[in-house]
Amino acid sequence: MVGSFLNVCIHRLPKRQSVVIPRSYCPDCGRFIRWYDNIPLVSYLLLGGRCRVCKRLISPRYPLVEALTAVLSVLVYVKFGLTWAYVFYFLLLAAPLVAVTFIDLAHKIIPDTITLPGIVAGLAATVVLSGLPLVGALSQSFLGILAGGGTLFAISWLYEKLRHQEGIGGGDVKLAAMLGAFFGWKAVFVILFLASLLGSVVGLLLLAARSKKSQSSIPFGPFLSAGALLYLFVGKQLIHWYLSATYKLY
Repeated sequence: MVGSFLNVCIHRLPKRQSVVIPRSYCPDCGRFIRWYDNIPLVSYLLLGGRCRVCKRLISPRYPLVEALTAVLSVLVYVKFGLTWAYVFYFLLLAAPLVAVTFIDLAHKIIPDTITLPGIVAGLAATVVLSGLPLVGALSQSFLGILAGGGTLFAISWLYEKLRHQEGIGGGDVKLAAMLGAFFGWKAVFVILFLASLLGSVVGLLLLAARSKKSQSSIPFGPFLSAGALLYLFVGKQLIHWYLSATYKLY
């Protein structure tokens, strides 16, 4: 159900449309979708991936988003149980990151309507979940906002001065600030490293597959989202593995 709502957000937010009114409709014929044709995953399979009225193909993105959201829900539940951590990390972090990923891939934008409330949610999550006194929790979260957003802003500014073209967009800066609000300043640097590593690998693969003269840009939001989810699920293990490997080298 959450994934179904995310599909509405992915379709409408880039168009600056309400995600509440009107109710779900076919983007091709404009007909409202009946409730029994709007059951996540099930309806797509029963309809054979086509609109009941106009018979146009339904994008496979819809079941993909629903399935991915369900998997993330299970993973967050397995890690945290039915606790406040599940509420914050699934509903207010993982689910919005799914929307960010697909919007950025399709439109190369990250809506402020996701990241700005996400920063507030990150502050609230830190206060509720960190176990620190209020001032300490807020300080940790604010430092994370400054570290995440500030680092990408500085890189963006420097890149634009040197290359005279935009490198990292404002949406990426705000997304990094949101992740810093959730995880704090230390973790956000790990997330930025993971995102950069993933982006570099994918970028090199795409460069090898395309013409060497290709100048098409790659959205960074999906890699930030992936880095954040990796840190959420296996961040401590990755840090432990890295420190152990470094110790053995020296």
